[in-house]
Amino acid sequence: MLDPLGAFTDAFTSFLFGKVETTRLPVRTSTGQAQAVYLPTAAPGLGDSGVIIGREVYSGKGYIYDPFQLYGQQLPAPHWLVLGESGNGKSALEKTYVLRQLRFRDRQVVVLDAQGEDGVGEWNLIAQELGITPIRLDPTAALNGGIRLNPLDPSITTTGQLALLRTIIEVAMGHGLDERSGFALKVAHAAVISGFGPTKGDGSGTDRQPVLTDIVEQLRHPEAESADAMNVDIDDVRAWGLDVALVLDRLVDGDLRGMFDGPTTAGIDLDAPLIVFDLSHIDRNSIAMPILMAIVGVWLEHTWIRPDRKKRIFLVEEAWHIINSPFVAQLFQRLLKFGRRLGLSFVAVVHHLSDVVDGAAAREASAILKMASTRTIYAQKADEARATGRVLGLPRWAVEIIPTLTPGIAVWDVNGNVQVVKHLITEAERPLVYTDRAMTEASAMTASSSVHTDEALAIERAADAEAEERAEALAMARQLRDESSETVA
Repeated sequence: MLDPLGAFTDAFTSFLFGKVETTRLPVRTSTGQAQAVYLPTAAPGLGDSGVIIGREVYSGKGYIYDPFQLYGQQLPAPHWLVLGESGNGKSALEKTYVLRQLRFRDRQVVVLDAQGEDGVGEWNLIAQELGITPIRLDPTAALNGGIRLNPLDPSITTTGQLALLRTIIEVAMGHGLDERSGFALKVAHAAVISGFGPTKGDGSGTDRQPVLTDIVEQLRHPEAESADAMNVDIDDVRAWGLDVALVLDRLVDGDLRGMFDGPTTAGIDLDAPLIVFDLSHIDRNSIAMPILMAIVGVWLEHTWIRPDRKKRIFLVEEAWHIINSPFVAQLFQRLLKFGRRLGLSFVAVVHHLSDVVDGAAAREASAILKMASTRTIYAQKADEARATGRVLGLPRWAVEIIPTLTPGIAVWDVNGNVQVVKHLITEAERPLVYTDRAMTEASAMTASSSVHTDEALAIERAADAEAEERAEALAMARQLRDESSETVA
């Protein structure tokens, strides 16, 4: 309080000159210190409708994602790319995502399972839980009543059959068909198709499905009419089709015999909520894998994707077999464009982006990557993270944090909305999604001992807490560096 003389002086001065505000001296501080005056904020989420993935690391909010709910509003395309090195949680994310999607009645999922464990695909446990029998493509079992998929299945259009045959041959040969070989294949296919169908009154026609053996026979012994139509010699047509016949002969009488050289196996339930193609018995580094991918992709395009208002998910493990082959990538590029109108979400799982962007199908891979509006990136080495950031256009802070991520935590980029998300797994899902029993003794111990289960959970919680502290510290350091300029308050 002012003394009487000071109060009188202040009142007299105010009467003569008006009220005078005292000017405070400026206080210098940094934005890092001044941030305490702002209320806590968090980036907006993706809405509250869809599948629960986990929670955001920084804000602690629940993270919900569903491409069908977001399509047309926050997502220009429903397709999804999952990246990351082995052992960081990609497989667990895919499996819980599928299990949670299947709780919606209008969902249907197809999985190409290229991984294997204990002689079966890694999706075998989930299939058993849902009462589904996987479609196991195995060249050693195909001759003994195994599964067959016919590239000439009548459910596939004539145009689709010819496109599939060309792709199979081009993948196997490693280059495109020239005009003469393409002509020989076209006339052989036309001759085979014309000879099949319902039996006519004159006895012509047959009720059985055309198969690849029929194509090979037509290539070896072309009909004179096809040569006369183009005014060429019949021996020339036979010579043009020789290389094509030799390639297809591998599917008929070679190491891939039995899987594609007969009518499609009856009883494949395309209306089941989950369809698993078990490719674990196929050598992942052989030419058989991209051929299989092409055949399954086209077969599904013509038999599975239908305008029936169902939302479909097509999940491909080891997707570099698709994206790294120009001819297979072109087929799937068309499938993605076509399927988007019919409610198809394509999920590609790849270990390293360099597997595809530096491959033979760089142009096709780039087109497919552009269609994937959702990208989930698990831990990668620093060099790989920088390369991934450049290709995908990730912000600098996200690129810096990727090498520090621990298993189960990933950077999510949903059409520019970038968050760090911890994937959460329920106790009911845990025994279905962890499929590393062949590599870790802990998994077997966990399955047999509740004490070990408690220990594993405690270790996991401690690891999660450490990972979150590390991520928050990195975010703080980044903020202090990027906003290091001082302000005057």
